[in-house]
Amino acid sequence: MPGPGFILVIDDDADIRESLSDMLTDEGHQVCVAANGQEALDLLRRSPAPCMILLDLMMPVMNGWQFVVEQASDPALAAIPVWIITAAGDAHPPPPGVTGVLRKPFRLDQLLNVVGQHC
Repeated sequence: MPGPGFILVIDDDADIRESLSDMLTDEGHQVCVAANGQEALDLLRRSPAPCMILLDLMMPVMNGWQFVVEQASDPALAAIPVWIITAAGDAHPPPPGVTGVLRKPFRLDQLLNVVGQHC
């Protein structure tokens, strides 16, 4: 079980989960990972709150959009900052419940700037 203040990475791509986890761990952060939104909700409901969530959108079982709806409807989870990580090129503002968007590929300094705002 993670300690308080960890970063939760939710992505169905194992390589992306591992890369993000390695980068953030190398910078001194504790990281937990989930392969889909349902796995993430299960983890969140049995552990201390993370300082932030990095969320992919296109995943099986429960995608990122469904996760955001479920998270926002749970008062114990609604305040956790969520940053979408996506390769989609649209410039729409983040939907309600989402703090911001990091467009793939992003640089390490961009990721660390986002993490520094919340962790």
